[in-house]
Amino acid sequence: MRGFQQGWRDLTDLVLPAECGGCGRARAVLCPRCRTALSGTPPCRARPEPEPPGLPVVHAAARYADEVRAALLAHKERGVLALTAPLGAALAGAVRAGLREAGPGAGAAGASRVRGPVLLVPVPSAPRAVRTRGHDPARRIALAAAGELRRTGTSARVLAVLRQRHAVADQSGLGARQRLRNLAGALAVAPGGGRLLCGGGPVVLVDDLMTTGASLTEAARALRAAPAEGKWAVYPSAAGEGREERKAGPRMAGPNEGGGEIREAICAAVVAASPDSFEINRN
Repeated sequence: MRGFQQGWRDLTDLVLPAECGGCGRARAVLCPRCRTALSGTPPCRARPEPEPPGLPVVHAAARYADEVRAALLAHKERGVLALTAPLGAALAGAVRAGLREAGPGAGAAGASRVRGPVLLVPVPSAPRAVRTRGHDPARRIALAAAGELRRTGTSARVLAVLRQRHAVADQSGLGARQRLRNLAGALAVAPGGGRLLCGGGPVVLVDDLMTTGASLTEAARALRAAPAEGKWAVYPSAAGEGREERKAGPRMAGPNEGGGEIREAICAAVVAASPDSFEINRN
C-alpha cells in the first residue's frame, strides 16, 4: 500500500506539480508571476552574436533567465509535463509574431489566405536524449503550440520530418563556432518528408530554446537541402545578403504561390532565447 501511495504521489506531481515550475513557491503549474515572465510581453526578434550564416529570422517569447529557465528545465529534464500547455502557448505567440512579420496573409488575421496550414517543424532531440528524458521536449511543445494556434483561428499542424543523420557530441561546454561544426550535416529531411511539406503553408522551425542558433541553422540548412517533391521547395536567401537586408524578415510566398519570385520560405520560433540575443539593434 505504501508503495502504491508513493507511486500515486509521483504520478500526481507530473499532472499537478507540487510547486510552481518557475519559482517553486506555489502548488500550481505556473504562478501568476512566472506566467507573466513567460508570456507577459509580446514576442520579439532574437539574434545571437555571432549570428550563424543561414540562420532564419527567429522570434522568441521570453528571455532564457530566472523563472523561464527554471520552467524549461523542469519540462525538459524533470519531465514536468503539466508545463507543456503554457510553454506551447508561449511558442504559439512567437509563431504568430514571425508570421506577422513575414507579410500579409501569413499571420492570424490573414490565415484564410494562406494556402494550407502553418507547418511547425520541430528541431529533433538526439535519440539518446529522448531515451534518457522519456520524451522529446521540442516536439511536445510544438504539438501544444499547434493546438493553441488552431484554437485561436490559425490552421496549423506539426510535421516532425527532420532526423539526425549521425550522432553529435554533447553541446554543453561548446562555443558558438564549435557548435556549428559539431552539428554541420547532422540533420536531414526524412524520406517522404518533402511530400508531407508540399501541401502546407508557411514553414516555421520551432524549438524550446535558442542560445547560439546552431541547431536552428542546421535545421534550416536541412530543409533547404531537401529535394523538391510536388510543390514543396525551400529557396535559400540570396548569396551575399547582409544583416541589414535581412531585418525586413522572410517572405513566405514561393514560386507556386504567384509572381514566379524565388523567396525565403522559412522562419523560426522558440519559447526562449539567451538574453543577449534580444539586443538586435547592434551597429
